[in-house]
Amino acid sequence: MTLMKLNPTFNAMDRMFDRLFHNNFGLMANDAVNNIPAVNVKENETEFRLELAVPGLRKEDFQINIDNGMLTITAERKSETEEKKDHYTRREFNYTSFRRSFRLPETVAQDQIDAKYNEGVLEVVLPKAEEARPKRREIVIS
Repeated sequence: MTLMKLNPTFNAMDRMFDRLFHNNFGLMANDAVNNIPAVNVKENETEFRLELAVPGLRKEDFQINIDNGMLTITAERKSETEEKKDHYTRREFNYTSFRRSFRLPETVAQDQIDAKYNEGVLEVVLPKAEEARPKRREIVIS
């Protein structure tokens, strides 16, 4: 067996080209550029809870749908400002959007899903169906 020493410069160039050509020329290297919000998924005995970090949006900007067991959260916000002065006009456009989809487990009671938006966090509560919840009872010793 022959051991080969790797050229660190070549590896660095390899990684750079991978990032450029496989990630849309570096533009999709992180989620912040894509406006894809971070999501926490929590589970307890009675429900699942999704928490999306989406500051700067209003609750009217969101749309939540369920289709064939797929929960889809979309948001879209457009804004335009125009400033006219004596010798110039400045117009700025801003467009923010994202779409996240989650396959729901069969244990979720889809007709009881609830959502609220507070201080930049969208919280979606997915209650578990009664038959999916753990059954507990105390057994009396005779």
